[in-house]
Amino acid sequence: MITFKNNYSSQLLFILLIFPFFGYTQNGTTIDFKDDLNFPKGKMGQIVQETIDMFNANDPEKINQFITKHSKDDILKKFSLKDIQEYLLDNSRKTGGVNFYSVRTYTPPNPDKTIIIVKDNNFDAFYSFVLSFTNTTDYIVDSLWFSSADVPLNVIEPDISETEFINKTTALLNKLSTNDIFSGAVLIAKGNKILFEKAYGEASKRFHVANTINTKFNLGSMNKMFTAIAIMQLAEKEKIALQDPISKYVDESWLSKEITDQVTIHHLLSHTSGLGSYFNKTFFTSSRELYRTIDQFKPLVKESTLSFTPGEKYRYSNTGMLLLGVIIQKSSGQDYFKYIKEHIYNPARMINSDSFEMDEPVENLAIGYIPTANNSTGWKNNIFKHVIKGGPAGGGFSTIKDLHNFALALGNEQLVSKSSLELLWTDHIKSGYGYGFTINNSKAGKVVGHGGGFPGLNSQMDMFLDNGYVMVVMSNYDRGADPVAKKIRGWLERSKK
Repeated sequence: MITFKNNYSSQLLFILLIFPFFGYTQNGTTIDFKDDLNFPKGKMGQIVQETIDMFNANDPEKINQFITKHSKDDILKKFSLKDIQEYLLDNSRKTGGVNFYSVRTYTPPNPDKTIIIVKDNNFDAFYSFVLSFTNTTDYIVDSLWFSSADVPLNVIEPDISETEFINKTTALLNKLSTNDIFSGAVLIAKGNKILFEKAYGEASKRFHVANTINTKFNLGSMNKMFTAIAIMQLAEKEKIALQDPISKYVDESWLSKEITDQVTIHHLLSHTSGLGSYFNKTFFTSSRELYRTIDQFKPLVKESTLSFTPGEKYRYSNTGMLLLGVIIQKSSGQDYFKYIKEHIYNPARMINSDSFEMDEPVENLAIGYIPTANNSTGWKNNIFKHVIKGGPAGGGFSTIKDLHNFALALGNEQLVSKSSLELLWTDHIKSGYGYGFTINNSKAGKVVGHGGGFPGLNSQMDMFLDNGYVMVVMSNYDRGADPVAKKIRGWLERSKK
């Protein structure tokens, strides 16, 4: 869902090697499948075993040998060996290695893909290697994907008590932090009652400063929730209308009127505008110093085009959310950042949240880290990759406590009315997305929230609307929160009422 987590020097790699925590279940709809628990025989079995062995070796040279032996030369024309190595090594580290479980077939079948289901050692979670071959004689690997997978149908997951899932969460995070897989903070609450709250790892490896429950972690795209709420507040005050064309608020110094006349505020909120992302080549080859205020992003947006007719379909758009920030400024008469602080952070008691500027010495702020095999420390920080200041589409900072307060303020209708919440939490185009919030239908009922990430940071907040649970996982490790959040979410879904 969120693409800004990718290593942007190897953006195309993630087209081939699928981001590792999204599988074949989409928007709450599970595709039919069956699993054969027998290990494949013959040449296919040999390739499968070598794939698993290569992955588990956690060795760049083993990856090199595998690609040299099995893969088409074309793969290295698209992606560098270093990119492929870093991707697979990072997933091997996070999973702790994997073990064969089954060969999966889906209905309808895809005869061009061989799907191998594996179970990992760190999370007891299921993942898939999706292999395709140039032919079924030589079995030359044409592509290799690694992603999460639906739980096999023969695996029965019993309900657990609230005490059990808190104990399981404690044990999991102790294990992950001991093995330096997770750095960050986690909060689980039921309503205003905090059930679990703890921090792990270091906010600064350079100075060995520990993370605390009050450490400010980067939100990534979670800022989109605040932007959407601000828009709904302004709609409630009749300063804007959701069906307004954005040309009423966004002038031609941003985009041509030909585009802005077609796009409505509703389209921006629901990611159905047809616009893309300002995180483009220009951004990644420019100094971050150039992009501090909202207006300074104009050069990244000016040449944007529509990839489809607005309203036709869903396409996640950072540019769309940035333009909502422009609309907030125009319609409110306030600077975007001041508006969010005055109308969202302050009433929600989010005392440690803001779009802090990365060249200022902000107290108790976590630095993001990316694993690497290219230096003696095994890590590099993300300071020169990330934005210098967050904005309407993402990049701000918050804490687990502040996000819990935010969830409570939403539930108590302190920020917007019940009717606005219904619009925020309606899946408008069956995409698993409402207005600035992701929407999932789980075993425990409706879950809304948002995730966020970028190289060196990853956070997730889920609000279980039917049973009152709130989960916040924030990490200053590259893709550090997603697998933890997924595991805890599964336990919460099975928790006895």
